[in-house]
Amino acid sequence: PGTMSPFQHGEVFVTEDGGETDMDLGHYERFTNARMSRLNNFTSGRIYHAVIMKERRGEYLGKTVQVIPHVTDEIKSSIRQAAQDADVVIVEVGGTVGDIESLPFLEAIRQMRYDVGSENVVYVHLTLLPYIGAAGEVKTKPTQH
Repeated sequence: PGTMSPFQHGEVFVTEDGGETDMDLGHYERFTNARMSRLNNFTSGRIYHAVIMKERRGEYLGKTVQVIPHVTDEIKSSIRQAAQDADVVIVEVGGTVGDIESLPFLEAIRQMRYDVGSENVVYVHLTLLPYIGAAGEVKTKPTQH
């Protein structure tokens, strides 16, 4: 049985190698005609687990484990691993900008611009613009904050 709750994540997409992801990865697979694997989806839990395992193996040489650089480096490593043999990589950072949970991911992709060169990175920010039927208009105020 899977561990992702469809009540929280919606439809669960299972990759060919058995990775459980949310339905967004399934959409990307269908639209790009590229096979996705568990390497194409990394969650906060998977990132933190990898960092903890590295710490337990002594890979940080007894240093204090920190979000920067250890967690952000693990995120960037996961992006690079998924990017092998790819011409273009789309990285979706879920959540809401400003929420503390997404900060390490946003910092990691910010650092990627310096790591691979600004000419190789484009950021696209999307936001919900709710349409209020009764008022007959789109509301932008939530996006402004």
